[in-house]
Amino acid sequence: MIPALVLAAGRSSRMGRAKASLPLGGDDTFLTRIVRTFLDAGVDDVVVVVGHDADDIVRTFAASGLPARFVVNREYDRGQLSSLVAGLGVVDRPGVTAALVTLVDVPLVSAATVRAVVDCYRRTHAAVVRPTSGARHGHPLLIDRSLFAELRAADPATGAKPIVRAHASAAGDLHIGDEGAFADIDTEEEYARLLRRAGQ
Repeated sequence: MIPALVLAAGRSSRMGRAKASLPLGGDDTFLTRIVRTFLDAGVDDVVVVVGHDADDIVRTFAASGLPARFVVNREYDRGQLSSLVAGLGVVDRPGVTAALVTLVDVPLVSAATVRAVVDCYRRTHAAVVRPTSGARHGHPLLIDRSLFAELRAADPATGAKPIVRAHASAAGDLHIGDEGAFADIDTEEEYARLLRRAGQ
């Protein structure tokens, strides 16, 4: 089993409002698009980690009718690692071999990319699988269960990045042509450009 974690607990300070609930065309928000993508890719357990504005995000998402579980990270101000650890606490159980991890501000990843990441892991058993394009690294990131304990013990000041880099490999770096895997929407200007490209 390979569940998915969506990290959506931060304050979205550069955006000025919760990115999880931003409209993204049709009836979708950033969060519903991400959850729908994982489901379309065959991931049947999607866990969303919320913190700031948690009640509003959960209420907005509930209108979609999509299946997802939520966990509240009350220590979200300690950084992204705290949300990852909170999510691992929910998904780590017997039978789980790895976890997919993505950020709520990367909403445009395709289901084909998710499937390609999972297929790469099943083929190579790399400890870390990540979409790449040149020097860029995207989402979703796949982390083998063997690294869960290391992540839980990591320094919050440096987060998960040193562990991911230490265990990255040529086998797990998957070249992807999907620009959505690298499109990180952090500001109102980036969001406006995204909507213009989508004709909204």
